[in-house]
Amino acid sequence: MSASRRTILQAVLAGLGAPALSGRAWAAPGGEALPVPPLLDADAAGITTLTAIETNHRFVGGRASPTRGFDQPFLGPVLRLRRGSTARIDVRNRLDEVLTVHWHGLHVPGDVDGGPHQEIAPGGRWSVALEIEQHASTAWYHSHVHGRTGPHVNAGLAGLLIIDDPAAAGLPSRWGVDDLPLIMQDRRLGRDGRLVYANSGPALMTDFRGDFMLVNGAHRPLARVPSALVRLRLLNGCNARTLELRFEDGRPMQQIASDAGLFAAPVARTSLTLASGERAEVLVDFAAGGRSTRLLSAADRNSQMGRMIGGGMGGMMGMIDPPAVAANGAFEVLGFELDATLPAGLRTLPDRIVGAAPLPDFGEAVRRRRFVLDGHMGMMGGGMGGMGRGMGRGMGGMAGSGMMGGMSINGRAFEMHRIDERVRRGDTEIWQVVTSDMAHPFHVHGTAFQVLSRNGRRLPFAELGWKDTLLVDGEAELLLRFAHRASERTPYMFHCHILEHEDAGMMGQFTVA
Repeated sequence: MSASRRTILQAVLAGLGAPALSGRAWAAPGGEALPVPPLLDADAAGITTLTAIETNHRFVGGRASPTRGFDQPFLGPVLRLRRGSTARIDVRNRLDEVLTVHWHGLHVPGDVDGGPHQEIAPGGRWSVALEIEQHASTAWYHSHVHGRTGPHVNAGLAGLLIIDDPAAAGLPSRWGVDDLPLIMQDRRLGRDGRLVYANSGPALMTDFRGDFMLVNGAHRPLARVPSALVRLRLLNGCNARTLELRFEDGRPMQQIASDAGLFAAPVARTSLTLASGERAEVLVDFAAGGRSTRLLSAADRNSQMGRMIGGGMGGMMGMIDPPAVAANGAFEVLGFELDATLPAGLRTLPDRIVGAAPLPDFGEAVRRRRFVLDGHMGMMGGGMGGMGRGMGRGMGGMAGSGMMGGMSINGRAFEMHRIDERVRRGDTEIWQVVTSDMAHPFHVHGTAFQVLSRNGRRLPFAELGWKDTLLVDGEAELLLRFAHRASERTPYMFHCHILEHEDAGMMGQFTVA
C-alpha cells in the first residue's frame, strides 16, 4: 500500500475515534452450565412454527440487553429434519422490520431458500414445505435481509438445523449428553452489559469482531460430559471471526463431518479452522486424559485493514479478541468437565462411518466460471445502497454514511434487480474463486460442492468432504451441480459469508433453469 494511501487511512481512523473500540465492559468470569437449545422435529405431522421476537437477555451481568430470537430471547431452537420427509415450517415475524429466514446448507428450490427476495413483513408470515433429499449433516438458519444480515444475526436471529438420515448409524445421538450443539459467536458488550453492534466507525470499514465469546448464547460456558466419545456439532456463527480451534491439553479431535455430510472415515486433527458459516462434526474422547479441559481458539488477524496497515493498528481496526488464556493470544471458547453420573455411550472410535455422503459423481464439467472477491478500499458507491438504507432501522442500526470499504464480486457490488449468472439445471461446472486482499469464506446457496484444489494443491475428497462454505485465501476450484430450480424472482445467492462484507455488496445472484 502506498504511503499516501496509508496516511489517508490513518487520518480516517483518527477522525472516527478508533481508540474507543478498544477496552471491555468488564472481566466476565464465564463458567455457567452450557445451555442446550431445544430440539424440534420439523418433519413431524403438522406445521412447525418459528416466531421471530424482540425481547431482552442478560449475558454476563449488568443490564439486560435488547435481543432477538426465534421463540426465545436469543437464537432459536434446533430444527431436526429427516431425509426422505417434508418439513412444513411457518415463520412468523413479530419484529418491527422485515425479516427473511435462509436455510443455510439445505438443497431446496430458490422459492423456499429464504434469500433476500423473500422478505416477511412486520406482522407477516411465510409458510414453506421443505422436501429433504440430502444426506445427514449439520446446517443452520439465519436472517438474510440485504443490508441487515450482520445486525440481525448479531442480535440473535439464527439457529441450528440437523438433517438425520435413516441410513446413518453408530454415532453418539443422546441430545445434550453425548451429542452437543455448539453455536460459537463472538459479541461485543458495552460498559453497561448491553449488546453492541458496530457503533464506532472503524468496524464498519472492515468486519465486526467482539471480545466476549458466546456458545449457545452463554459466555464461555462449561459442558459436563460422560466418560465416552462425545459428538460436537460445531458452527462458527460469528459475523466475521475465523476460529482456529484446539484443545488446551492437546487431545485430538476426530472429524466425522464437514458442512454438508458425514465422512467415510474419521479424520484425526489436533486443530480445526472454521470460518464464518462453516460447520464440522467431531468426536472427542473424554474417557482418556484429564477430567477437564478447555476448547481454545487462536486470535484472528484475517482482516483487510489489518493486513494492509499492519498488526500495530489491529486494535484500532475493530480486531478485538477475547482475553488471552494461552500463548499466541489464544482465548477460551468453552470448558468441558467429566461427569461420572452421566451414562457412558460409545467408547470405541468407528473405523468407518455408516451413512456417509457418497463421493461426487458429477461427470466432466461443461463450464468454468470465475469469481473475484474484492474488498477494495474506496468510498461507498451505489452498491452500498441496501446497507445505507438499513442503517438506523431497528435494533443495532449502524450510524454514518460515506464510509470507506466498498465490496464487490467481479468488480460489481450486489444489486437486487440484477442477475449475475445463469446456470443450467443438471450441468456440472467448475467455479474458480479468487481473493487478494484477505481470506473470504465463499458460500453458495442451493447445493454443496467438492473442493478440487486450493492455491494449486489438489485436495482429495476425504480431506474436506462436501462443502457449501469455504475459506478462500488466494484461489480455489469448486466442482458443483444444481438439482433444483431458482427463478429470477427468487434467485440463489453466492457471497462472502463475512456478514459485513455481504451487506456491503460482496454478493451476487444466479438463476437455475
